[in-house]
Amino acid sequence: MSKKIISFKFVLLNFITYYIIRKNYKFKGMIKIKEVFEKYESNVRSYCRKWPVEFVSAKGSICKDIDGNEYLDFFDGAGALNYGHNPDYIKQKLIDYLEEDGIMHALDMYTLPKEKFISYLEEKILKPRNLDYKIAFPGPTGTNSIELALKLARKVKQRPYIWGFTGAFHGMTLGALALTTEEAARKAAGVPLEYTVHIPAPYSMGGNFNTIGYMEELLTNDHSGYEKPAAIIIETVQQEGGIHVFSKDFLKDLRSFCDKYDILLICDEVQIGCSRSGTFFSFERADIVPDIVCMSKSIGGYGLPFAITLFKKELDEFKPGEHNGTFRGAQLSMVAALAALEMTVEQDIPKQVKEKEKIVKEFLNKEIKPLLKENMEIRGIGLTWGIEFNDGKLSREVLDKCFEKKMIIELAGSSDSVLKIMPSLVIEKDLLLKGLNIIKESIQEVLK
Repeated sequence: MSKKIISFKFVLLNFITYYIIRKNYKFKGMIKIKEVFEKYESNVRSYCRKWPVEFVSAKGSICKDIDGNEYLDFFDGAGALNYGHNPDYIKQKLIDYLEEDGIMHALDMYTLPKEKFISYLEEKILKPRNLDYKIAFPGPTGTNSIELALKLARKVKQRPYIWGFTGAFHGMTLGALALTTEEAARKAAGVPLEYTVHIPAPYSMGGNFNTIGYMEELLTNDHSGYEKPAAIIIETVQQEGGIHVFSKDFLKDLRSFCDKYDILLICDEVQIGCSRSGTFFSFERADIVPDIVCMSKSIGGYGLPFAITLFKKELDEFKPGEHNGTFRGAQLSMVAALAALEMTVEQDIPKQVKEKEKIVKEFLNKEIKPLLKENMEIRGIGLTWGIEFNDGKLSREVLDKCFEKKMIIELAGSSDSVLKIMPSLVIEKDLLLKGLNIIKESIQEVLK
């Protein structure tokens, strides 16, 4: 083959590539992505592979890319943006604090933002729910909160094992990762993930597994080979696991089981907390009181890194400095967190969620369920819902179609087979319906 033909083919290939990129995405943004992110950022990046545009601003439930395109956000920062992007009330509190030259970093020193946050949390959130907890500030992420909880449970009970459930996601640091069941994440650890046991969730084995009975057998049969754990950890609604809602009865039975066998109950509220389920704490609906509660993501109010761990006062056995973290004193996050709690109480955000839950549930059952095949289903509560396709390829096609229609939405569950619907808790109802219709149209086009 002559050099001229090869050269012509090379030019033609480049022209076709240029045309495809320009047709599907604004050229300026894509070129920058290729030149900077693909060249220098690690392959470990993930979300950007689903939404390959460069974002520059956001307000409420709308994100804008570098070329001015607007996208409806049904991803919500993986639960870190329950109050939407740049909510005015929280933003003004942050601006005021910055203009006052408020202290920004203080480790665990006494500060005014911390005092105000603790006092409001105690008086407006905990006491009205008859919750009597101590508050610890770990590092700024959800996995930091989980690690503190695990360490405390093991210290108090002097037992090494923690039990969790299949389908769980609790974080990416080694202790939390040991309780996370996602295969790829576990393999990436590079070391054995020890001192944890995963119990089949009630929805396992066709949806009727006797989880409590199984755990009872493990503890009472002297030939089971299992040791009593220090604690059992649960997300009352598994999010990354595919939007599985544990029933009120199961949660009550789990609390009774833990009491019977002197086991601590840890509730992971990192993603499902802060009103997303329709109550501030997701465990409220079952009228139970966990021994330890882990919170992050939207407890930071504005998408700022922040985490807390709550636990019953009799469990406060840590010695000073026995668990710490440099950024446990992120003061700006505490300012935002206080403002978010004020919004929650003054605007009655849980009530708003319950009202919007009815809209979502009715739409999904009337408009989308008839489009699905027999092996597909809808699951959810509050403003977290999943459409189970039982086919990772199909769910990804629906996600891609939603993105074409300018919507940001995520996947979850085994093989990413669940389309995860998680809009802002304060989203306007017209935007909520617009998003639901985009999902409907996308499913129609993919399933034909």
